[in-house]
Amino acid sequence: MEMLCTLRSTTETQRQALQKAPESLEPFLEDEEDFGDAKGAAFLELDIGEAWHGLQYLLTGTAWEGKPPLDFLVRGGEDVGDIPSDEGTARVFDAPSVKALAEALKKTSVEDLRKRFDPARLQAEDIYPGTWDEEEPAEDVDPLEELLSYFVELQKFTAAVAKRGLALLVHIG
Repeated sequence: MEMLCTLRSTTETQRQALQKAPESLEPFLEDEEDFGDAKGAAFLELDIGEAWHGLQYLLTGTAWEGKPPLDFLVRGGEDVGDIPSDEGTARVFDAPSVKALAEALKKTSVEDLRKRFDPARLQAEDIYPGTWDEEEPAEDVDPLEELLSYFVELQKFTAAVAKRGLALLVHIG
């Protein structure tokens, strides 16, 4: 089963509603539920696909741990939704947490992440999707350059969400 990651801005009203009505997660993600919050209809969204776990590793040096706020792809925030643990996660972060995250990502350099990239170590740590040590990457894509490209998009995205004073939903599934 593919595990893909989507990040989506939410208003504070939507964040609280997701916590109170976890069964509404799927309709919310499919744009069928906005909890009556018209401002939330103008959401921002970023799909980082399978890159989430590689980014987690580059940002924290670990597969599942790390220090906040840079461990946000796999930890932190508050769980929402009715998702069996083996099928993914959905967590929300309030606006102050998003601001702290955006600042931390802004201070993180592409060069630091480049230095941390070690395909053999990513493979040994079982970093999803587990194809880090392939001699010929699928579709002639350089895995490091792909991760770094997603990282730059992640920086821009979180900065925009923070600038709007919004909360953030991180969904892996």
